[in-house]
Amino acid sequence: MHIRDIGVSTLKGCRHQPRDGIRLTADGPVGDRDFAVVDLKNGQILRTVENPALVACEADWADGVLSATIDGRRVAAVPVPSSTTVDLDYWGRQTPMQVLDGPWASEFSRLLGRDVVLARSLVTGGAVYADSVTISTTSSLGRLAHECGIKVDTRRFRSTFTLDTGDAAAHLEDEWAGRELHLGGARLLVKGGIPRCAVIDIDPEIGVRGTNLLKTLAGYRLQGSDIMFGVYAEVISPGFVSVGDDVVLV
Repeated sequence: MHIRDIGVSTLKGCRHQPRDGIRLTADGPVGDRDFAVVDLKNGQILRTVENPALVACEADWADGVLSATIDGRRVAAVPVPSSTTVDLDYWGRQTPMQVLDGPWASEFSRLLGRDVVLARSLVTGGAVYADSVTISTTSSLGRLAHECGIKVDTRRFRSTFTLDTGDAAAHLEDEWAGRELHLGGARLLVKGGIPRCAVIDIDPEIGVRGTNLLKTLAGYRLQGSDIMFGVYAEVISPGFVSVGDDVVLV
């Protein structure tokens, strides 16, 4: 096995961006979902599934400058922490966030049609649903493509790593729970499967719904009330990982 794709989202919910390499710390991928769009009135971090227009936005965080392309308009500035810190709800978990001053709030508010602001998590992984690393395999993606009869863009699953598993059976990653993966200079402990939602039906380029992938997946991957695809993992030995690196299951 080897790493075919690496992807992160600097700003939660925005377009999943490819990377040639990434550094993993004990808390997860560096630069992944550091920022989020939040609704202060309702005390919530915005969820992708409820705000698909975010998926069409690009964001990048480099050399202290946060740049974002929002509905075709690019805004870039150095984020300035405001005096406002809040605990916001994210899937029932309270996450401390620092509201930022800058040009992003007005642009995202225009896009979404309501007042929102940009904030940065005060804890690493605060805007992450479960474990910090997610993994998909080409075998499982190939099975889904066969079932639905269309090419499946890997970005729909927003995985940290997509592993090329060659001719291996689909969903072989289900059997990895509790085992280690060595990839590049890092080691991961594989956890449980990932329950999927309607986010996978949102076009990863333009941010609109338009497929029945979730329904198709439910036809053969329904486990209880959850539709499973891919696995979570946690970092047990930090290091740098690059596209093309070999992956070894221990």
